[in-house]
Amino acid sequence: MTSPIDLTGLIRRARAGDAAAADALFAVTYPELRRMARAHLRRGGRDAVLDTTSVVHESYLRLAQGGLPFEDRFHFLGYAGKAMRAVVVDLARRQVAARRGGGAPHVPLAEGAEVPAAGAEEVLRVHEALEALAALDPRTARVVELRYFGGLTEVEVAAALGVTERTVRRDWEKARLWFVEALRDG
Repeated sequence: MTSPIDLTGLIRRARAGDAAAADALFAVTYPELRRMARAHLRRGGRDAVLDTTSVVHESYLRLAQGGLPFEDRFHFLGYAGKAMRAVVVDLARRQVAARRGGGAPHVPLAEGAEVPAAGAEEVLRVHEALEALAALDPRTARVVELRYFGGLTEVEVAAALGVTERTVRRDWEKARLWFVEALRDG
């Protein structure tokens, strides 16, 4: 991956409307986005794995349609992680609705891009727990998004949020305890 300075320059040019810079941004970040998607899907512990390429492409389309609201590498990766989470949650919602007779035709992202029913419900429970955490403690929820979904290190999260690494570690531990309790009751 390019240095944060190069990526930041591409992001700024893409935001200014430079289509070539937007294409270059996708090309440069594609391996990192695939790594993030693979890591996220692997951590999910589900039997079947979503198609990494489909998750990356769908996430990138959502980022591009959102007007590229990020300013640097940290924000880009944070938004990318959030977009990937949204893709997985949307797919899980469709699968749970179909299983419960939602009536709408099920259209997967790609061939083989299916989450087992139990996995889909788990994805929704994690999503709902993260939403509840965000309502109580937005910064801690942002730490989870950047670390878990964005794949950033503690140092990178601290820089992105303007806090110390110790604060990030403390928020991460608080979030872990929150999720244990929130998911135990579900």
